[in-house]
Amino acid sequence: MSTETISGAKRARGKPPAPAPVEQDPRWRAVLARDAGADGSFVYAVSTTGIYCRPSCPSRHAKPTHVSFYPDCEAAGRAGFRPCRRCKPNERGLAGDQAAMVAELCRFIEAAEEEPRLDELARRAGMSAFHFHRVFKAVTGLTPKAYAAAHRSQRVRAELVRPGTSVTSAIYGAGFNSNGRFYATANDVLGMTPSDYKAGGANAAIHFAVGECSLGSILVARSERGVCAILLGDNPDGLARDLQDQFPQARLIGGDPDFEDLVAKVVGFVEAPGLGLDLPLDVRGTAFQQRVWQALRDIPVGQTVSYSELARRIGAPKAVRAVAQACAANHIAVAIPCHRVVRNDGALSGYRWGVERKRALIAKENAA
Repeated sequence: MSTETISGAKRARGKPPAPAPVEQDPRWRAVLARDAGADGSFVYAVSTTGIYCRPSCPSRHAKPTHVSFYPDCEAAGRAGFRPCRRCKPNERGLAGDQAAMVAELCRFIEAAEEEPRLDELARRAGMSAFHFHRVFKAVTGLTPKAYAAAHRSQRVRAELVRPGTSVTSAIYGAGFNSNGRFYATANDVLGMTPSDYKAGGANAAIHFAVGECSLGSILVARSERGVCAILLGDNPDGLARDLQDQFPQARLIGGDPDFEDLVAKVVGFVEAPGLGLDLPLDVRGTAFQQRVWQALRDIPVGQTVSYSELARRIGAPKAVRAVAQACAANHIAVAIPCHRVVRNDGALSGYRWGVERKRALIAKENAA
């Protein structure tokens, strides 16, 4: 009989287990802090008043014994609560209006042939350049200039792999005004020259080896710059194919004994996180992604943070969705520990290599 069946039988014979106290819920900490970054992720209701509020509501805090949490306004309404007249959780509010405005201007930046000027964007937003710059960065985590550069980098990657497109036309087609401006950042964005990237990494030599650990198979790959991939899975052949998909024309070289020592070091960290892991990394991504990935590396072993907390740590409290996307884009498991990020309520969310592996990694780190 499974554990779930046994626990279900016990509940059937006796009283249901008592819910955890509200004080232990991470959402209650967000309410106490009046965390605006948690707005939109849940609402809380107060039984003595019959109303529900945003986490950032400035009203006096109720006793935790009178508080319950709901995923959204609709759920709170179905439970018989009405919206607070002070924080108006059922209305979009200033933060929502600003987010919608920034989203519209992001689409404008993406569609523009050349990078729009700051004063032009501010005029479209109906703000001063200074105020618009601050609002845009708060929502996206990037300045308008950095956002435009990140989008151009994504466009040039797509153009470079398109058949029949030259490197020069790909660079200009992505909105760069000169080859020099792109080549100055190409190594950080692509990890190699544009010509090599277009050729699928033809001149790149990538050493790799596959080992086994308690989480299944683990592949570690290293370029000349450092570890460029740590992949987890059930099938070693599947992991090798994933690596080949990332670098279709690169020379993939099976690990020698020295390289297998590196794999053993990674496996050792998975099994005993207290040992620590300090590796040179070949990190390839946009400026925003790299900020998120560095913040992930700063989370100590045995600790977790929410996506909204991670967004605050990089100075972009409203860019929670973009932070989650950057975590999902990480190709270097455990060394860039995206498994240490959880939802605001402490629950586990998606993980590139499976939620069960995420749960196992957190459990090992807590034990350490």
